[in-house]
Amino acid sequence: MKILHCCLSNFYIDGYSYQENILPKYHKLEGHTVEILASTETYLDKIKLGYVAPSSYMNPDGIKVTRIPYTSVLPAPLARKIRVYSGVNSFLESYKPELIFVHGPQFWDARKIARYVAENPSVRLLVDSHADFINSGKTWISKNILHKIIYRYSAKFLEPKAEVFYGVLPLRVKFLSEIYKINPEKVKLLVLGADISAEQLENREKRRVEVRKRLGITQDRFVMISGGRIEKRKQFADLVRAAELLEEQKVDLILFGSPTKEMEADYNKWEKVSNVHFLGWIEPDQLYDLLFAADLAVFPGTHSVLWEQSTGVGLPCLFRRWDGIQHIDLDGNCRFLEEGSTEEITSQVGHLLDTPLAYEQMVRVARSKGVQKFSYEQIAMDAIR
Repeated sequence: MKILHCCLSNFYIDGYSYQENILPKYHKLEGHTVEILASTETYLDKIKLGYVAPSSYMNPDGIKVTRIPYTSVLPAPLARKIRVYSGVNSFLESYKPELIFVHGPQFWDARKIARYVAENPSVRLLVDSHADFINSGKTWISKNILHKIIYRYSAKFLEPKAEVFYGVLPLRVKFLSEIYKINPEKVKLLVLGADISAEQLENREKRRVEVRKRLGITQDRFVMISGGRIEKRKQFADLVRAAELLEEQKVDLILFGSPTKEMEADYNKWEKVSNVHFLGWIEPDQLYDLLFAADLAVFPGTHSVLWEQSTGVGLPCLFRRWDGIQHIDLDGNCRFLEEGSTEEITSQVGHLLDTPLAYEQMVRVARSKGVQKFSYEQIAMDAIR
């Protein structure tokens, strides 16, 4: 089957572990012909979003990526905000996909996708969305003009021809129904996941020892891990302070990622903390070895794909509690933080250190349920079937 992954609602970044990177990879491995149609928006320096020239090339997974330009008919800032492109129709006519997977309906040219499917009734259309009440519509104009009018219009254009609208979090399922007014019967949950192989899981203990040795962490230390984009809303400052307070209990923290400009001063101070290991930005293929080296993942702030990736490798976790983001609770694999404060993190980790049986139960549940539910290989198959 010829599958098109359409990434025109947002940035598209090569080599990352986002859903729009991993689903095409597994669809290609299943034997399908796969291409990606993307915007020119991407990360230019691992931190700052920017724009590259339109081009076509093969990504690291051997999938052709075509980045098309924004229209020149509108002023550039407006074209980029409502996402109007030049070349969507010609690409569709040339590639002739049999299934189109739209990653995000938040682009004006969604109507061109809908019209193509209407003119070619045998073509299947699937849509997902990553917008929710935390990461989107945070100002009155954004919520009431951009999302409730412009992006809703685009989503509603797709609705009649789409088989399903996937929200990738329960909160995002709700956003589709309440903000874009998609028929709730057409909306389903498609979880994010971990791109992990059986071979990697079998070698987890070996990799644990190797990574700890490389980082100078002895095997008797209790290791927390966190990371991603180092920004204020992720509350890494609270986590680092908690690690400092827990040092006497043989606790270390592995923290990876690149800081935003507002976090650079804090980041430079944190590097001096003796039991915190700062790794900076890491390549995606390094992530799972680092998770294997840890005993507990801690996320005191907003959601990131690392929540599902950590759960998917069977790692016990502490998560900040958010309404609509509790699908990672598998009855014992995790605990929730109400505020994500230093005191709360210190208390929760201290409890696990003092009651090893409670921690061991978390490990058993995490490894028996997490790997099964959050495998991207299975998620990719489920998504198109």
